[in-house]
Amino acid sequence: MIQKAVENLEKFGATRGGAASRVAAVAARYFGGLVLRPDKEHLERAYSILRSIYNMLRKSNVEVGLLPDEPYSGALLYELGFVEDFASYAAEVYKYFEERGVRRVITVDPHTQYVLERIYPQYVPGFDLDVRSYLEYIDVSRVKVKISGFAIHDSCLYARFLGKYDLVRRILAGGNPVEDPYVTGRETSGCCGGPAESINPQLATKIALGRAKKLAGLSRTVVSACPICLANLSRTGIVEVRDLAEVVEL
Repeated sequence: MIQKAVENLEKFGATRGGAASRVAAVAARYFGGLVLRPDKEHLERAYSILRSIYNMLRKSNVEVGLLPDEPYSGALLYELGFVEDFASYAAEVYKYFEERGVRRVITVDPHTQYVLERIYPQYVPGFDLDVRSYLEYIDVSRVKVKISGFAIHDSCLYARFLGKYDLVRRILAGGNPVEDPYVTGRETSGCCGGPAESINPQLATKIALGRAKKLAGLSRTVVSACPICLANLSRTGIVEVRDLAEVVEL
């Protein structure tokens, strides 16, 4: 959906303001379901990534339930500064989990992990869910990495704020990733440009191009554990980006 949204924002010049923005806003409200419908191949890839994560959890003896109508975390509302909207939305999401007796949430991306673990407790009174990343359940000793000689692009949230930098490397160590203290360092690696793509796709593209060029200096194949990073860097056409769950198995 991110890919489709950015394509249309760029096509109609909606981020430049004025009449184009107003028309785009109305169109998104009434035709968003059609305009933002992902391509079949992108949907299949997303499902494949989720199936891989689910299978790794099951092989790690983790019993996990799936909620077919689970609401979005609201991460983008917070990241774009709609704090009041986020606060009311987060309260509804927490209520949803409470009513279904959920005590632990296993996340599959850094933005959901960060907003549930670090931000919800600040805005939702009594928030007490145990929030874990699926990465924490992977048995590193059993991991098989299906490719080699790739570069790692770290999610800023995983690497700098959620303490997953070393964990990602332990999981991917069998693939002999190409490292550079500046390009892939914990504090020095660059951003993919997201989620700015939803308000300024031109800026996001510029940042993504710069990041992709630096990664390409290490390897044309890049592995990331964030869907927003995957989407942004893939749009550059400079590197092939794979999700971590696509390249490892137990």
